[in-house]
Amino acid sequence: MRKKAFSLLLLLILILIPGKLHPKGAYPYRMPENDGGIDPSANTVICAFRDYVIKGEDTLLDVARNFGLGYMELVLLHPDIDPWVPPTGKKIKIPTSWVLPIFYKKGIVINISELRLYLFLKDIQMVKTYPIGLGVLDWPTPFGSFKIVEKTKKPTWHIPPSLQEKYGRKFIPPGPDNPLGEYWLRLSNYDYGIHGTNSPWGIGRLVSHGCIRLYPEDIEELFSLVKLGTPVKIIYEPIKIGFKDGHIFVEVHPDIYHKIPDLLLYTAKKLFTYRIWEEVDLDLLVQALEEQRGIPIDITRKKKGGNQEAATHK
Repeated sequence: MRKKAFSLLLLLILILIPGKLHPKGAYPYRMPENDGGIDPSANTVICAFRDYVIKGEDTLLDVARNFGLGYMELVLLHPDIDPWVPPTGKKIKIPTSWVLPIFYKKGIVINISELRLYLFLKDIQMVKTYPIGLGVLDWPTPFGSFKIVEKTKKPTWHIPPSLQEKYGRKFIPPGPDNPLGEYWLRLSNYDYGIHGTNSPWGIGRLVSHGCIRLYPEDIEELFSLVKLGTPVKIIYEPIKIGFKDGHIFVEVHPDIYHKIPDLLLYTAKKLFTYRIWEEVDLDLLVQALEEQRGIPIDITRKKKGGNQEAATHK
């Protein structure tokens, strides 16, 4: 009874007192209670698709930024559209729906495969998400568990020795030429950080020397929300399995660092581990793996005699 009363009180606070308690653009979620298990009653597919009509001056890069997306997210979903000169008047789907990385309930999770960062606001059971730019193949972003150990406004970039010849100097002071942008969050391995950028069109691409870049407006917001000591988990997960309203979803991204030789086998192992293999439509799964559209796809097997309503995002 006390737990129910507390939950109702918390919900009332979230409704009546916005701001930091209920940040703009944060989405509610319900993760599995057990960190080591799968709970199909959980709600780990957030937000929803939108429609947008291309205007005369639009590029897909403009549209992506306006909707909080990276370049690759729109290109994967609309591979036949010229990103620089999309057809004026064409209505397109905006992929503002995501399967959450599972088992992480606090702090920052960065999924390299989807070029996206998630900030889990555990106390209010909400999550914010931002598109990112990451390390190129020769300078990949590292995986692992870290913490935020430094927060700096208007940082100076102390250029690594290996890049000083390229830039012709040892450091770049704050300003429009600084690739770190206006905000810097240093990770506990000290060689890498989360920061802004002076080239926003690199968000959603492999562009950096291993650091994590955000749009200027996104890093400003993230900087205000995180504290020193915030845990940061960097993962490589091209296949995410999620749940919503009793349905099973898969979200498939390209294997950008070429780490997984067989995506079907990799996914099958996940589904067997989660003990939901028999509930999956194999044809829908294979199609999602082949298309790699980077969006949540409903792969739930229809029950015989049932009246299952399709929930696949198209």
